[in-house]
Amino acid sequence: MNTKNIKAFGAEAADAPLHGLNINRREPLPHDVEMEILYCGICHSDLHAARNEWGGSVYPMVPGHEIVGKITKVGNHVTKFKVGDLAAVGCLVDSCRECEHCKQGLEQYCEPGNTIVFGAPDKHSGGRTYGGFSENIVVDENYVLHVPPTLNLAAAAPLLCAGITVYSPLKHWNAGPGKKIGIIGIGGLGHLAIKIAKAMGAHVVVFTTSQAKAADAKRLGADEVILSTDAEQMKKHAKLDMILDTVSAKHNINNYLNLLKVDGSVVLVGLPVDQLPIGAFNLIKGRKSFSGSNIGGIAETQEMLDFCAKHNITADIEMIKIQQINEAFDRLEKGDVHYRFVIDMASLKN
Repeated sequence: MNTKNIKAFGAEAADAPLHGLNINRREPLPHDVEMEILYCGICHSDLHAARNEWGGSVYPMVPGHEIVGKITKVGNHVTKFKVGDLAAVGCLVDSCRECEHCKQGLEQYCEPGNTIVFGAPDKHSGGRTYGGFSENIVVDENYVLHVPPTLNLAAAAPLLCAGITVYSPLKHWNAGPGKKIGIIGIGGLGHLAIKIAKAMGAHVVVFTTSQAKAADAKRLGADEVILSTDAEQMKKHAKLDMILDTVSAKHNINNYLNLLKVDGSVVLVGLPVDQLPIGAFNLIKGRKSFSGSNIGGIAETQEMLDFCAKHNITADIEMIKIQQINEAFDRLEKGDVHYRFVIDMASLKN
């Protein structure tokens, strides 16, 4: 297999800063496309993985899974893209394609295990996959998305993870007209959840621990904003159809289960390191559910991008250069970003 050496930014140990390094990318195989990476969002998962906070990280690691760019090469059997097309790659770059979930377009739940964009065993090279903190990426066309040309490319990058992570459960739990949908947290995930749930036609109730964020939640589209530390405010807002929980820190789920209608669900998309205790009576009284959701399949991710283009939805971003990545990671850990960092990958060429 032919390869070429390209520039990237990555980590060589959990306690080491990210720095410039070189990696090998395969030359496009018959069904591959090569994409020049123009912008790459930064997700909290990139930080967790680079610092081995979930365990199991393998180094060297090149993070990045919110990738937007332009097609520069196509394999000779490619039919879905041509050179010059705007394209995107999210969390997944392959799956078994044969299990019941893959056949249903639910590649995120692939039974044998899918291939994520970085840090996973690479079926082709025998090494590990490398992500979007790099000059380009080579991916099978079936795992690449078309970017609607009306979207701002940089601000669209976070849609590839944060956007689909909230879109998929909102759709699955039927957010829409006549539904009262709660959103816990106003961060990288939460701010997009507010925009998307509102565009779906739902009545959006936002829960935050920060009174200072109330005005911004309204700007983003919230119909109501509740200070979750105020017991009186919480009591007044029961009977929600669904609550989307975007928080990645330890918090009390039971307070929100009590706000659901009969058959309502709190759906977790944040990834707290600590376990979250659930009171059995809070579920049984009202046939309520505590559920989870993990990104979305390829077809649904394309659907999400088209939906966001139709409703002019992108992330609120702060653009950085790749050389600022370690500072951005430190700020992200402190929650000091409104609401998503995006790397201008042209800076990698400097």
